Amino acid sequence: MSPSLESYAKNLAETARQLREWGYEYAVINDHALFPFRYADKPRPLDRARLSSNASPTRRRLFRAHGSQSPDGLFEVDSGLATEEYLGLHEAFEELGASTRLVCAFFTTDAENGIHVIHWGEARLEPDRTFTWPYREQLPVATVLLE
Repeated sequence: MSPSLESYAKNLAETARQLREWGYEYAVINDHALFPFRYADKPRPLDRARLSSNASPTRRRLFRAHGSQSPDGLFEVDSGLATEEYLGLHEAFEELGASTRLVCAFFTTDAENGIHVIHWGEARLEPDRTFTWPYREQLPVATVLLE
């Protein structure tokens, strides 16, 4: 996260901080963790976005704890039967607090053409590593001429 994000947020009288852990940096502004994700290096529809099979358990947990949840959610397991792994998957990150929501910015980009498409919204990570979007919006991409 660049210092300009913090400066911009402060100008809006918002709270901005970094969550730096697990090899990634996430901006957290007013209980919203921003999750940027490049899902392809060429133009692809958003429904083709998929978390890689070797994605860290921490990234998966971030979605489970702070992402958009399905209305029915996961079934509850009696606390005496739940494993540490199960409890860890559904526990909110202490640094974020339980009220923090995940805001996703998914995009495709390459070095030659820049950003092709960008979507933002709330995403739910499905068991097959695809995403369901209860809310999403495609953002306009500015055309930049290279000199």
